Amino acid sequence: ILSIWGWGSLGIVLFLITFGPFVIFYLTFYILCFVGGGLVVTLLFGKTNSEKYLEQCEHSFLPPTSTGVPKCLEEMKREARTIKIDRRLTGANIIDEPLQQVIQFSLRDYVQYWYYTLSDDESFLLEIRQTLQNALIQFATRSKEIDWQPYFTTRIVDDFGTHLRVFRKAQQKITEKDDQVKGTAEDLVDTFFEVEVEMEKEVCRDLVCTSPKDEEGFLRDLCEVLLYLLLPPGDFQNKIMRYFVREILARGILLPLINQLSDPDYINQYVIWMIRDSNCNYEAFMNIIKLSDNIGELEATFFIFVFLIC
Repeated sequence: ILSIWGWGSLGIVLFLITFGPFVIFYLTFYILCFVGGGLVVTLLFGKTNSEKYLEQCEHSFLPPTSTGVPKCLEEMKREARTIKIDRRLTGANIIDEPLQQVIQFSLRDYVQYWYYTLSDDESFLLEIRQTLQNALIQFATRSKEIDWQPYFTTRIVDDFGTHLRVFRKAQQKITEKDDQVKGTAEDLVDTFFEVEVEMEKEVCRDLVCTSPKDEEGFLRDLCEVLLYLLLPPGDFQNKIMRYFVREILARGILLPLINQLSDPDYINQYVIWMIRDSNCNYEAFMNIIKLSDNIGELEATFFIFVFLIC
């Protein structure tokens, strides 16, 4: 064992004397460079061969690129075609112009303010406008085929009379309550719909008339049915376009129209405008007094006559 350690120590001393004391660091550096160089050569060789093999596989096994994508890009780069829109809707210029203004204002208030933040392409707006016009044209065409005389002379008069009878009966029930309990507007509304159920049996419109959410839902369903009847099948099957048109009709046209027609101030002004040029004489005033037994209605009639006379 001593001879082995002795010869080994002698060999190490002679090695250090021959090559110097830094030979260990040089030897370690050379070994690391050899190993690193070998890894780099292996990676570069493998990468080159892999790229060649993948290129061969692509040309051998994969199908050729479809011509649809370049064709779509070419179509998109072309200038947009101008869409010509016929502004005629009903055939009467006195009606078509206000309808065109309603369509324009609806698009401006409900579509353009957010659409222009996404795109400047006018084709989408023109398509919506064309769809609205097609629906109005179909509505006008079918309206001309309806016999409106029975509706205006019979049904609408009966519905209006039924409404007045329900309202008067509700007022009568409110007045029959104890005098100590003062009825409020909410009580009158609840009593009105209770009487409506009693008189019409299966019909009650309380949710549609008192809940804004249910009213909007009813108008959406109504517009959905109208679009189904008026639009071509291709336009109706387009859900995005159909939802846009439905919301524009429900929230942009029908709902503001109903709110305006149900505004008491608007109704009063319209009634005054209608009777301003009428012949309101003493006999008409006396007939109104004889036909009514409601103090509130008589006072309102008196103020209207005073306003007209003055």
